[in-house]
Amino acid sequence: MAKKVSKRTTKLLEKIDGAKLYSVDEAFGLIGDLKSAKFDETVEVALNLNVDPRHADQMIRGSVVLPHGTGKTVRVAVFAKGEKADEAKKAGADIVGTDELIEMIQSGSLPFDIVISTPDMMGVLGKVARILGPKGLMPNPKTGTVTMDVTRAVNDAKGGQVNFRVDKKGNIHAGIGKISFDESKLKENFKTFVNKINKSKPAAAKGKYVINAAISLTMSPSITINPAEVMDIR
Repeated sequence: MAKKVSKRTTKLLEKIDGAKLYSVDEAFGLIGDLKSAKFDETVEVALNLNVDPRHADQMIRGSVVLPHGTGKTVRVAVFAKGEKADEAKKAGADIVGTDELIEMIQSGSLPFDIVISTPDMMGVLGKVARILGPKGLMPNPKTGTVTMDVTRAVNDAKGGQVNFRVDKKGNIHAGIGKISFDESKLKENFKTFVNKINKSKPAAAKGKYVINAAISLTMSPSITINPAEVMDIR
């Protein structure tokens, strides 16, 4: 049985030409008209890539710092000790610790959005890898969250860092700002994110890299963007 489309969604769909591949400028010129929620909706980008992440040489994973941030307040936990723990606190980390932080996680308390660790603490983190891993919270060198430069890592996390990872179907999703942002800032965030994805193209990926691209709001249908234009963003 087909799912019934709400009146709100029907009205929003009327504003979008479902058969059209919009340019980036057209898409971001239209996205503001799709706002329907009472809260400040997130602008989300979705890309479908021509990769097979089952092969290690086609896995795409990394991070990028958006020039205008995400509009989200990010809570950062840092696994560090000694001088590095002091450095993390000074940088503005919300939680800093070692064994006590492990105990907090094991008890089911996860009051943070990003976890950063110095390399020497990764052995300790193994105790909670099964908890953090499935939630996408396990620190990883590819996302800059395993590092001795904890000041930079905390600043990046607080300042608009977006971590990404392709799923098993070749999709990447990310929030790139809030609908309250200026259109120019949203476009710049989008282009910065896409540029990073384009630069992350695996050598093993052949043919058309971006199959589909779209933007949407938290509560809106999506606007399809011409993938050829997306692939040209550098």
